[in-house]
Amino acid sequence: MSTPSVAVIDVGSNSVNLLVVDASGTDIIRTVVTTRLGDQLHATGSLSNDAISRTVDVIAAHVDTARHHKADVITIVGTAACRRASNTETLTNAIHERVGIDLRVLSEQEESAFAFSGAIIGLPEVVGPTLVIDIGGASTEYTVGVIQAEQFVSIPFGAVTGTASHLVSDPPRPEDLTNLIGAVADELEEIARTYPAMATPARVIGTAGTIVTIAAVEIGTNNFEDPMLHGFVLERDAAEDVFRTLATEPLVDRLLNPGLTPDRADIIVAGCCVLVATMRRLKLDNITVSTRGLLDGVASNARLAP
Repeated sequence: MSTPSVAVIDVGSNSVNLLVVDASGTDIIRTVVTTRLGDQLHATGSLSNDAISRTVDVIAAHVDTARHHKADVITIVGTAACRRASNTETLTNAIHERVGIDLRVLSEQEESAFAFSGAIIGLPEVVGPTLVIDIGGASTEYTVGVIQAEQFVSIPFGAVTGTASHLVSDPPRPEDLTNLIGAVADELEEIARTYPAMATPARVIGTAGTIVTIAAVEIGTNNFEDPMLHGFVLERDAAEDVFRTLATEPLVDRLLNPGLTPDRADIIVAGCCVLVATMRRLKLDNITVSTRGLLDGVASNARLAP
């Protein structure tokens, strides 16, 4: 049986992402569309009808794109917002009715494993464990392994939920930034005690939109497929500088920063808080940026599945 071409659609709290790869695993198309599926999740515990409608429209467009590129397999996966919402079944039913494909809601363990296997693609092997940090819209996953994920933990703070829970003014108040950083640090305090390997990795990789965006702002590139981003070493001082710049600017000025897309500008500061808190608490001098992640891990698994 020949290896199939695969399309993966990742239904996240902030965006709906599409990856289509050919039978050899080479990218055909990779695209991100913001739908803010989780925009009311913190306040109501459920997905709003408008967010579901926006998200299903984008999923349908992605499925059309995948079919246009003759993908043999189309997989739709959901992450934290889908796990947490009280009405995920409404979204699942709407997706199936529209495109005839079931939504697979990933467990935290599955999400971490796929993100880990995807994030290390194209990066040098190292001797010892790798920690992969995946800052999403509704949660952040920390996964440790050598070749594959071995330990994982998730905290309930991401770029969207952190904004909703703590950063309500423009620009954010200093005390609100401090409180969000403190909340993340408190979560990591317990993690460091329970999973000591996460505090002493041989290498740390950062993946997903927040971290790639922070690196893009540091480099000053608006091209998220820029080869400089994959494998870029983001120093802690540079991450702190980007955080200070973005956190002290009102949204209208923040939008002017090269590397920061308009659809992420209002949530990037909360994402910065998660990253800065992580690097401070785990005493990380730097992280290696990966532009690969969950999509790539799911696609690789689908291509190789019997």
